[in-house]
Amino acid sequence: MTAEFDRQVANLVDRGYPELAGLDEDGFRALVEPLRAAAPSGDPVPDAGRVPFLLVVTRKAAPIEETMPHTALHNGRLPGFVDHSFEPGSLDRFVATVDLPAADAYLLLDVERGEEFCGAVPDDAMAVIAGRGRTPLTIEEGIALITHFPEVLVKNKCFSLGGSRCGDRRVPAIWISKRAPKLGWCWQGNPHTWLGMASAGSRAA
Repeated sequence: MTAEFDRQVANLVDRGYPELAGLDEDGFRALVEPLRAAAPSGDPVPDAGRVPFLLVVTRKAAPIEETMPHTALHNGRLPGFVDHSFEPGSLDRFVATVDLPAADAYLLLDVERGEEFCGAVPDDAMAVIAGRGRTPLTIEEGIALITHFPEVLVKNKCFSLGGSRCGDRRVPAIWISKRAPKLGWCWQGNPHTWLGMASAGSRAA
């Protein structure tokens, strides 16, 4: 998957991730280059919501508030945004409830958008995912998914990000609002017909 790895690196460079991480382009490429060997084979099928891997940059290197505006819908121009329902400072409290690599960048493997869970209660969806030995996505991983594959985010096939929580009943999610991607949240006990639960097989660094 050398070509796909190179595409994702170039995509992040084009979207200004080196600057967000406080690096020049060479420094950023050096940061992610060790991950090349872990990139699996397989063709992305973004229309079906499945991709073999994502290159994820963590909030330690690039803050969520600065990465969401670097997303857009497929063939769209309006930047993604964080919903105002996140009170000031609250994003810092939405931390990973899953084990993450310690590195500032890593690969997320065997990713599914999770539309099979549209209409399911988020708590129930996360239980099914755990029973399959899979992991829900974090906020940063959800942003990576629509950054590298914007065509994954479509009407009635949006997704929750159960891998980031803040200790209350809110579950982060990404959906479409005002013709742009929006990072918001929904209650853990409330089903939505247009909101599934994204998941992955594993992570590698």
